[in-house]
Amino acid sequence: MVKTIEAVFDGEVFRFEDPLILEPSTRVRITIETMDQSTGKPMSFLDTACSLNLDGSPDWATNMGSLAR
Repeated sequence: MVKTIEAVFDGEVFRFEDPLILEPSTRVRITIETMDQSTGKPMSFLDTACSLNLDGSPDWATNMGSLAR
């Protein structure tokens, strides 16, 4: 089972925003992804790409087609 839940870290423990229904002693794998504090939601790929302020040729997409040949 894969489930995504949101939580807040209070400096000591994670406080889940929704109940977590698991049997005692269930082993889990936890991945931490911090969220944008202003919106409370993860940034979209486009927002992330725009925030990188990459410098390159304005016609890079056109040039990528020539690399594939």
